[in-house]
Amino acid sequence: MLTIATGNKAVAAAVKAARPGVVAAYPITPQTEIVEQIAEYVTDGDLESRYIPVESEHSAMAACIGASVTGVRTFTATSSHGLLYMHEMVHWAAGARLPVVMANVNRALGPGWNTWAEHTDAFSQRDTGWLQVFVGTVQEAYDATLMAFKIAEDERVLLPVMVNLDGFSLSHITQALDTVDIGDFLPPCHLPHAIDTENPLGYGPMTGPADYFRFRWDIERSMRDARGVIAEVEGEFCERFGRSYGPTEDYRCEDADVVVVAMGTLGKEAEVAIDRLRDEGIKAGSMRLRWFRPFPDLDLAGRDVVVIDRDYSFGFGGVVAHSIRSKAGVSPYSVIAGLGGQEVTYNDIADFVRDRCPGEETWFGVNDHV
Repeated sequence: MLTIATGNKAVAAAVKAARPGVVAAYPITPQTEIVEQIAEYVTDGDLESRYIPVESEHSAMAACIGASVTGVRTFTATSSHGLLYMHEMVHWAAGARLPVVMANVNRALGPGWNTWAEHTDAFSQRDTGWLQVFVGTVQEAYDATLMAFKIAEDERVLLPVMVNLDGFSLSHITQALDTVDIGDFLPPCHLPHAIDTENPLGYGPMTGPADYFRFRWDIERSMRDARGVIAEVEGEFCERFGRSYGPTEDYRCEDADVVVVAMGTLGKEAEVAIDRLRDEGIKAGSMRLRWFRPFPDLDLAGRDVVVIDRDYSFGFGGVVAHSIRSKAGVSPYSVIAGLGGQEVTYNDIADFVRDRCPGEETWFGVNDHV
């Protein structure tokens, strides 16, 4: 059904279609609309779910863990400092191999206090064992949330998934949304190691040196297997509903001499810049990175690469730029831009391409090459 919605409302609509048995909720700007809309669905009888309003984000994830370990499909949403408050439980959800799905509305971290878009909140959780997907449109927010449940619950994966959408520049932006009747696309949740009250067992969280590393390796093995599962689920989604996704969204990259790599809404803004550059005779393309964990294999050899990082790892550099340098074997021009909602237009992105200096780093609005 074609309608219009914000990014937040699109996520909520996908959750309603996925029919989780438990939703744990604590409101925090700018994701509050997600859990508010889900609460309305539950109140109106449009979603049969146990809706648990909790006193903190830490408790929200703890409630999801408690529900998920019994084999119930679960969902929550958070943002920025809320995600940081969850941090301990985020590790536990992955370590317990629980397919929790969470929407994270990307927002800057303090100090100073800032409610606008930045990716540092999600990247601070990149080593927890969660799969992470970043979306660029309202439609993609809906579609990625639906697929997240199917990917997380696949027995080859059984890891939680974080769906990331930029705060305000997507969470509160209204765009066209085509909702679908998912039918049997998402089967009932089955957790092989779910607690069974009919067959009680003893559980102990302490893991000694002889076994701990095996659990960690199993997370990594499943993260690697997730690449194939993601491709399968995205392929099935395309066959059923006609919308195609992959680890990246490439735009005019086929013959490009220079490729702009960005995430989220900046990745969509880059497409306009590419059209302008092409009109000037510059053979540019854009590659919007969708999946950050597991990190995809990228074919960037032989091209200039401009990476726009809406994040920063102090004393190290842009997280995406360094990831590409490590995984793709190229030395990109690293641009730090958009922190805390800093405005970055397609004209700015076109300038990044025109002024590129491969191997160097620059902070947009602060200085020249550093």
